[in-house]
Amino acid sequence: MSQMIFINLPVADLNKSMDFFKKLGYGFNPQFTNEHGACMIVSDTIFVMLLSHGHYKNFTDKDIINAHQSSEVMIALNADNKEAVNELVDKAVKAGGNEIRKPQDYGFMYQRSFDDPDGHTWEIFWMDPDHVQ
Repeated sequence: MSQMIFINLPVADLNKSMDFFKKLGYGFNPQFTNEHGACMIVSDTIFVMLLSHGHYKNFTDKDIINAHQSSEVMIALNADNKEAVNELVDKAVKAGGNEIRKPQDYGFMYQRSFDDPDGHTWEIFWMDPDHVQ
């Protein structure tokens, strides 16, 4: 059985976050989506749980950081090619995300990064499969 990953992110406004990610082309599993949280489908094995602050606090006693001011995690997702990297990040910026640095092109790897409306950093990258052994 292949492993699955569920990334849990606190969000200030669940509907706003869902609208943002829908504009990037992501769907949601209605079985695990309600007024407290939403299960965003990234792939067959990758899911992002967008959780209201109140619901997120059910899973931790720690403070929720302001991701616009502090960084705790960067979510890196691969893309099929450079064009797919550009397409997704351009959609993110158009939907209200903030591109946080210039594109990085290392020849064998290309990446762009954006912050979502809650300040979570997403790095979208392509890596030449022939370069990875």
